[in-house]
Amino acid sequence: MSWLRRILAVGWIAARQLRSDRTRTLFAVLGVTLAVLSVTLLAGVGAGVAETGSEAFEQSGRDLWVSGGPIEVSPGAVGGFQNPISDAHALSSEIGSHEDVKLASPLAFQVVYVSPDGEEFDTIMGSGVPGASQASLSFSSGEGFVGDPHYADGEYTGEMTYEAIVSPEMAIKYDLEVGDTVHVGGTLQTAREHEYEVVGISPTFENFLGTGTVTIPLAEFQTLTGNAYDDRATIVTVQLVDGADPEAVREDLAARHPSYTFRTNEEQLVETVERQAVILAAGTSLVALGVVAGGALALNLLLSIVYVQRETLSVLRAVGITRLGVIGVAVVQALAIASLGYLLGAGATPALAAVIDRAAFAVTGFEGLVRVPGYAYAAGAAVAFGFALLGGVIGAIRVTRFTATNEFLQ
Repeated sequence: MSWLRRILAVGWIAARQLRSDRTRTLFAVLGVTLAVLSVTLLAGVGAGVAETGSEAFEQSGRDLWVSGGPIEVSPGAVGGFQNPISDAHALSSEIGSHEDVKLASPLAFQVVYVSPDGEEFDTIMGSGVPGASQASLSFSSGEGFVGDPHYADGEYTGEMTYEAIVSPEMAIKYDLEVGDTVHVGGTLQTAREHEYEVVGISPTFENFLGTGTVTIPLAEFQTLTGNAYDDRATIVTVQLVDGADPEAVREDLAARHPSYTFRTNEEQLVETVERQAVILAAGTSLVALGVVAGGALALNLLLSIVYVQRETLSVLRAVGITRLGVIGVAVVQALAIASLGYLLGAGATPALAAVIDRAAFAVTGFEGLVRVPGYAYAAGAAVAFGFALLGGVIGAIRVTRFTATNEFLQ
């Protein structure tokens, strides 16, 4: 049982030494905590962004996304930019004729003016969808508009429904319910002249775009925003028949329509995330800096704790404790600090993740952008105990060299 007594003695000495310099011990624990938080919160942001994006695309009920290039800034156009797809109805009809395509729907997005009373106007993201696309919308109230009769036989000459779907955010902001009216238009003049009845409240586009929206039939939206002349849309969404292979259909449609880009849900998500590459890179760099800074702080303080004990450890060495015993004392101290730091960091992670998530929601409008997965805690533990062991071992080596030098000089 001598080995057990040695282990207990090493633990007792390590604890005694940590209590003797509580301030330095506290700073070391906080350094480890910072490193753990940096890792867990970074992983939480990465996992949250990926999961939120995947959920948004899955909820859309679409399998392929067709784009005609980047949205062009056009100072003279309504809303300040021009939608990239022209002849959207014709393109959707051609895509819809594919044997594996169930539905192809052009969608248009544009900043529009809205007002509940026709007096004071705000800008909000507007969307235009064909009547058939309403099947993919979820409603918390109402049922949505019936169809899109304004687009008749290839012309924008049919009657306008003057029916609109608003998002929950917009409904709350303007105190709107089904049956109320709201003015909508691409310019202030057109908004004053066109009053729409709210026929539904749907969170679908709000969840997808991250902001409040107003949705009206596509042809009417194109007319109000100046996109009817050449039938412009932002994107065409494609829903496939059951059992169809999205990859195979994408390749086939891309060959038939080489001027357009066809993407699956996963590819569209990657494209969307890559547009934020600078922001993501900056965020990653800051968190990486946090990991390095926290780890360096913890390592430095752990080394300092061992180093300031060099004389005490030299005395222990002189009274018969082996070099392995001295190393054991340093390692036990490091592991104790790592354990406390990890517990603090892991315990604070959920609360801090919730705070960051609320801040992200306030900025982006998306919920759930910070979700800390289980592997994040494992990674935090690896950083905490990795730096701790490194500091303990290096510190112990330095101390044993110091004691060896003293022995030589004596």
